[in-house]
Amino acid sequence: MRLPFSLLLLLGLAGCAGPLPKPDPEMAWVDLRAQPSDIFMSDRLDDERTADGRYFQVSPGAHELEARYEFEITSGGLGQFGETQYLRCTLVIRYDDFQPGRRYLFEARSLGFTPQGWLRDEDRKVLADAEAEHCY
Repeated sequence: MRLPFSLLLLLGLAGCAGPLPKPDPEMAWVDLRAQPSDIFMSDRLDDERTADGRYFQVSPGAHELEARYEFEITSGGLGQFGETQYLRCTLVIRYDDFQPGRRYLFEARSLGFTPQGWLRDEDRKVLADAEAEHCY
């Protein structure tokens, strides 16, 4: 039973390590960025699961982007002092004007126990703020 599971795990990881597809010029491309110690991956586009957690590629117009965000928190007295724990949240961006051929950045960071996120355009202008949902 170990060999098939190991093989399955390697195949799953290989998909993440592959090159990104070439952006479709008729679509908008959304990169994701967070601190190196955090995990930030696309999860849903308009309530549909994304095939690759490294980006969103969306048609022009309005869309809702959901991304999973996991970041470290220090308990600071809750439980064992200084013990590192993780907080997992869904960050949601709703934006009405994605343009074809444009690149966007969905950026996340944490401030203590509070996740924050923004959608930025190519000039780094903030287009929308993310809402944090389902934190645990």
